Amino acid sequence: MTRPPIAEGAADEAPAPYAAAPTAPLAPAIGLDLGGTKIAAALVAADGTITARHTVPTPGRDGPDAVLDALATAARAVLPCGGRAPAPTGIGVAACGVIDPVGGLVRAATDQIRNWTGAPLGPGLAARTGLPVACDNDVRAAAGPEFAALPGPAPSLAYLSVGTGIGGAVAVDGRMLHGHAGIAGHLGHLPSPEATGLPCSCGATGHVEAIASGPGITALYGRLSGSPVARLEHVVARAAAGDATAAEAIRIGGQAAGRTLGGLANAFGPGHVVVGGGVPRTGARYWAALRAGFASEVLAPLRALVPRPPRHGHDSPLLGAAALVTTLPLHHPSGALV
Repeated sequence: MTRPPIAEGAADEAPAPYAAAPTAPLAPAIGLDLGGTKIAAALVAADGTITARHTVPTPGRDGPDAVLDALATAARAVLPCGGRAPAPTGIGVAACGVIDPVGGLVRAATDQIRNWTGAPLGPGLAARTGLPVACDNDVRAAAGPEFAALPGPAPSLAYLSVGTGIGGAVAVDGRMLHGHAGIAGHLGHLPSPEATGLPCSCGATGHVEAIASGPGITALYGRLSGSPVARLEHVVARAAAGDATAAEAIRIGGQAAGRTLGGLANAFGPGHVVVGGGVPRTGARYWAALRAGFASEVLAPLRALVPRPPRHGHDSPLLGAAALVTTLPLHHPSGALV
């Protein structure tokens, strides 16, 4: 696939809406999934098979240099040994935050990683590994293989990921949208009536992430019950044991996510709606609330749409990251952008 031309001065401009990533990188590549607590690495073969894996903690409290060092360590851990397999052509990084693929920079981020805003993700990792690097937002990368597998010549997709935070990706008429400075798809920062007055990780209040994310549902249970718990898993277990308050917290969080997604669907009319991340994997209770919230908001022409899980499961971010090397600008160790 031919990469779009890079305009002069493009590091300070909005990148073009790149085409969908393929479901595999077309040649061996390393995929890195950078989250707030861990870094997952995989060597992905040309057919999309993951041939090696490695995981290291994210040293988020130690700042961007430590995180870039950890990314490089994870990448080296999955390199093929002894010449038994082709060397990877590059590294694709799926990272949390607002990622500018052209500038290779983190344009904005929450405080999960200290001082992450402004980090030279693409150039910094290329310098540390000696390999060309493509980078994008983690949820948009995860949505890439899902999008590429959709039928039709120009499909549209709304992709929501609900975990520690909430992120998303939007594809319209065969194009994955990046928007100015890579900000498109940050669906967790849409307003939600259920979150009125609640502080969001971005510093604002009333965003859906504050009520529908894993920490958001956990905090809601504490407010409703008067008995705070540490993790969403505790809320889910209590709901399964018959705790009506826990069940209500999950319902409200799922409903809020679904309503936000339904409103977004009305705005641009996707033909497919996919919801991934750790929170939906808690089970049927959450899915029922999310789908009910979605159905309550969408206009009549979209009522046949039903949100579904991703086809590629837990490996979507790694597969999508590896595929970035075929569709996004590559930051080379020399400092060149190709």
